[in-house]
Amino acid sequence: MASIRRTLSPAYHDRSYQNGSGFPSPSNKFLPNGSSKHFSSSSHLPFLFNVVNIVYRKGWRRSFCRCLFFFVIGFVFGIAPFGYSDTDVRAKDFTFPELKPPHATLRFDDQIVTSVSLSVNTKLLEPKESTDIIEPLKQLIVVTPTYNRGFQAYFLNRLGQVLRLVKPPLVWIVVEEKAASHETAEILRKTGVMYRHVLCAFNSSSVKDPRVHQRNAALEHIERHKLDGIVFFADDDNVYTLELFESLRTISRFGTWPVAMLAQSKNKAILEGPVCNASKVIGWHTNDKSKRIRRFYVDMSGFAFNSSILWDPKRWARPSSNPIRQLDTVKEGFQESTFIEHVVEDESQMEGIPHGCSRIMNWHLHLDTDNLFYPKGWLLEKNLEVILPIK
Repeated sequence: MASIRRTLSPAYHDRSYQNGSGFPSPSNKFLPNGSSKHFSSSSHLPFLFNVVNIVYRKGWRRSFCRCLFFFVIGFVFGIAPFGYSDTDVRAKDFTFPELKPPHATLRFDDQIVTSVSLSVNTKLLEPKESTDIIEPLKQLIVVTPTYNRGFQAYFLNRLGQVLRLVKPPLVWIVVEEKAASHETAEILRKTGVMYRHVLCAFNSSSVKDPRVHQRNAALEHIERHKLDGIVFFADDDNVYTLELFESLRTISRFGTWPVAMLAQSKNKAILEGPVCNASKVIGWHTNDKSKRIRRFYVDMSGFAFNSSILWDPKRWARPSSNPIRQLDTVKEGFQESTFIEHVVEDESQMEGIPHGCSRIMNWHLHLDTDNLFYPKGWLLEKNLEVILPIK
């Protein structure tokens, strides 16, 4: 009987051998689905199959040694210097280059401008020279004698309202006789002017003009306290301008100016005071023939002087250190001239204000209020019961 030999079919070459004989096929743990047929039929993973086969057949140690060998060779070639390199790195290598614009010349109206300054004009901020430094204003010492009469409240209020408009420093010395009244003190407080309420204790009942001793009380107060400033005798019944008080601060030693005086008949005005060439006194104005024997033709409110003349005679080289006071023994109308003779020697020590003595800055009115009734406490008790109905 003839035997039939069956050759192995190519379809069985991929079949696994039993009992571990022959070439072992890859285990299912290397295959995603555990099927060798699926792995062998895949055409997208030939590289992965070869790597797994090498690792499985020859072991992982040989592959690890090869990778380590090539890693060491690459590292050595990486750090080996094959050329020149500048390792001197300095801070200046990282600074930005200084950029400067090219020099340009500007031309305006055929004038070459070589430089342009953008700085602030410091000439406006710098103080002026020592000769132009603003000095503090001189203090004005205004002396006002007052007494009981019908227009006393009106006169004091009017003068106080003028003085409050004058730039400080200013001190108003108001002198009363016998006793200081509460009504006068109330007016002084309401004016808002810095004042000193002085009392004249001298019994002036037998004196023709009690204001002489009142002014002397103010002079004694200035001398005792050494008040520094320009002394001005301002009677409360006169009329003054603000320009006069501002002009007083220009006086160095003694200043004088013309005064318009209302005549007793009240139908004309008399000009009395200095005739000036600039600030130099060269003569006097007067229309009163009976007073032409006086040395200086000045009204009591027509002059002012430095207060240090009273308490610092050495500064002004006064020959006598006796106190300067007004005298009640001289005739009426000679008080001003006699007092001025103790302050200055002649016209060379006087200053005419304003420039040229060309302006009238105060008026002497000579208002007669002696016959008016002065109510006690400044209260009008009569005619208060009259009531006028509103129409």
